[in-house]
Amino acid sequence: MNRLKKGDDVIVIAGKDKGRRGTILKVFANDRVLVENLNMIKKHTRPNPNKGEPGGIVEKEAPLQASNVMLYNPRSKKGDRVGVRTLDDGRKVRFFKSDNEVVDV
Repeated sequence: MNRLKKGDDVIVIAGKDKGRRGTILKVFANDRVLVENLNMIKKHTRPNPNKGEPGGIVEKEAPLQASNVMLYNPRSKKGDRVGVRTLDDGRKVRFFKSDNEVVDV
């Protein structure tokens, strides 16, 4: 079970966007995550008249290393470490290591 999933609220702990919060849009297989409105880059695109795309400079998100983000804990209002435990009914759930609060309900 991954410690980060699509839709999680995360906080960046390293890099140019350190301290900023965002929501995960996509989790890649190579330990990278795409976070909404963070790690913005400028991509120069060529126009494509067949698809109706104009050319120019497009600003978009670039993937971050998963080790540079932490799951945001709303109770402590900080980033928190995440563990995985098995419940009595056999389900695996993520929990915050600081207060043992279950993330997945």
